[in-house]
Amino acid sequence: MSPVSLHESETLELKRSTAELGEALKSIVAMLNKHQQGELYFGLKDNGDVIGQDVSAKTLRDLSQSIHQHIEPKIFPKIGRVEIEGKDCVRVQFEGSQVPYFCDGRAYVRVADQNRQISPHELERLFGIRSSKKWESESSRRKPKEANARTIHMFMREAREAKRINFTYQNAPSTLQKLGLVKNGRLLRAAEALFCNENILEIQAAIFAGTDKLTFLDIQSFKGNLFTLLDRGEDYLREHMSWRVEFGQMRRKEIPEVPIKAIREALVNSLVHRDYTNAKSNEIAIYKDRIEIYNPGEFLPSISPQEYANGEGESILRNTLIAETVYKTGRSERWGSGFKRIYDECKAAGVQVEFKPVATGFVVVFWRREGFGSTTPNTTPKTTPKTDERMLELLGAEPTLSKENLAARLKLSLAGIKYHIKKMNKEGLIRWVGPTKGGHWEVIKP
Repeated sequence: MSPVSLHESETLELKRSTAELGEALKSIVAMLNKHQQGELYFGLKDNGDVIGQDVSAKTLRDLSQSIHQHIEPKIFPKIGRVEIEGKDCVRVQFEGSQVPYFCDGRAYVRVADQNRQISPHELERLFGIRSSKKWESESSRRKPKEANARTIHMFMREAREAKRINFTYQNAPSTLQKLGLVKNGRLLRAAEALFCNENILEIQAAIFAGTDKLTFLDIQSFKGNLFTLLDRGEDYLREHMSWRVEFGQMRRKEIPEVPIKAIREALVNSLVHRDYTNAKSNEIAIYKDRIEIYNPGEFLPSISPQEYANGEGESILRNTLIAETVYKTGRSERWGSGFKRIYDECKAAGVQVEFKPVATGFVVVFWRREGFGSTTPNTTPKTTPKTDERMLELLGAEPTLSKENLAARLKLSLAGIKYHIKKMNKEGLIRWVGPTKGGHWEVIKP
């Protein structure tokens, strides 16, 4: 092993010898609380120079016992002798997700290559994450047959397209069982949030006349399973954002004031990583100067949202089961990369975005650009429940209707119709039968 590869970091600590065991134990706890994993070496200076360490069976045994006695909750590290530049050293590899961890009754967190003791308030937040993880793994009172079969079918189609699942759809109960979302014949609470129409999830959406909450122009409440709310939230923002039209060579291009990919990512983050033990609703607020998406899930003070935006932070997953299930659809990625994708999309579009921790969670703020486009129905892709019903009626009565005719009948832009058709097709509401020319639409009954 080359010493060049060993430099202290947020997940790597170097110690001269086991005589520095006390500080080493603090480092283990600090790395677990920040990243849930890490490595520790004895026999190296903090700059990576190798000095070696006497390693015997007793050395490894005493080290294992010290970790067991001084760190709570218990961890089971991999401890062994390694040879670096011809000298014996000790390597300790560890991981654990039961944050917060304590060393002799005190908790620490890793900041760069230093260990900082965690404040009581920060500990409360860590316990909140732990409590939320426990919540999603508990059994609900619902049976698998109460889950929305259409949503599960849509989930499987997306997961297969994303190539993140290796089994085919047979029926809703067997799918939930294979996803690990059923226990003793009951849905886990994670499954209830993901696939049941009646659950604790809610999005409060509003449009305000100015830059504060004094006067509102519209207010709505959306309820349903997580996937439904992702679509409803995106629809609401698409409908009420400003759009502009650019004309190229024989093409008309409709551009939103905030990139749709950034909006979608913020909504996924808001619902997937919220604190499900918190009674507050998720929120969408559209002001004259900004758009805000609120998540009732607090950030740890030691991890700033900007770290994630810079691609530096590693996520502490609050809802592992929910996050893993949504990941399978391709709607999200792992390792806290969502904020970076939001930041990159907005930077490319010239949109200022801010990630702002607040008292009960955090807010993603998209700053609007004065004079951008228009919010008229002719340039805004609208997708409301009434539009859903009307479109299904039209296609059921006239299966050969063209996109252009649909746009004229529903008074939507062609881009809006194309978006809506793609969405309804993905949800399993409609499908095209026959060749591209000469085929027809089929409305699929639930």
